[in-house]
Amino acid sequence: MKATVYSIEGKALKQIDLPAVFEYSRREDLVKRAVLSEESKLYQPKGNYRLAGLETSARYRGRKDDFGSGKNKGIPHLPHEVLPGGQLGKVKRVPHAVKGRRAHPPKPQKKIVELINKKEHLSALASAISFSADRETVCKRANSEIGVSLPIIVENSFENLKKAKDVLKVLEALHLDKFLLKAKRNGTKSALIVVSGGNVTFAAANLAGVDVVCASDLSVKDLAPGTHPGRLTLFSENAIPALAKRVVV
Repeated sequence: MKATVYSIEGKALKQIDLPAVFEYSRREDLVKRAVLSEESKLYQPKGNYRLAGLETSARYRGRKDDFGSGKNKGIPHLPHEVLPGGQLGKVKRVPHAVKGRRAHPPKPQKKIVELINKKEHLSALASAISFSADRETVCKRANSEIGVSLPIIVENSFENLKKAKDVLKVLEALHLDKFLLKAKRNGTKSALIVVSGGNVTFAAANLAGVDVVCASDLSVKDLAPGTHPGRLTLFSENAIPALAKRVVV
């Protein structure tokens, strides 16, 4: 599979051969599973204080026929606070009592990470990269036609841009600025920029909906936010061999 490399002025420079990862089988179910697994690793464990609602003097008063029980006194057989003189106070501890413990509180030891096999995750990453080269999927997700060939690959000088306005000029030259306006208006994701490094990782940080990631750190959720593959993605020329080395298919 061949792809066109564009200059930062938006002109076609040359054709290059793409690695096999861009032609990997496209499986939405696998991508969705990997995204959910990656997002579950960001969850924060939560749970109640172990003794919440139990730090009280309330106790049961033995069996119903024992001395001092509440039998035939018109009071419930529930744990009451111990008051001076052996009097019974308010009901505590039980879930249905005021300030009682919770019946089934969240438990911090609960497993909240959705595990996925390493090979399966790499297959999902390869599939998500392949989706970024599929015109039908990308145009459907962007809800608009794209005026350049896919995948969108930009020359290496793109990585050296230091200002957001310079990155915006490149996107305008590739006729992609309309996606930024839509993202700014709707507060959604727009383009993903995959590079091997450089100053552009900081320069593009303030563009509406744009994410910049190094090829070595690329994840499935970057390519398929919300579990939906086909995000509009720009690759620098140096990022292509880095992806091929990382995802061997």
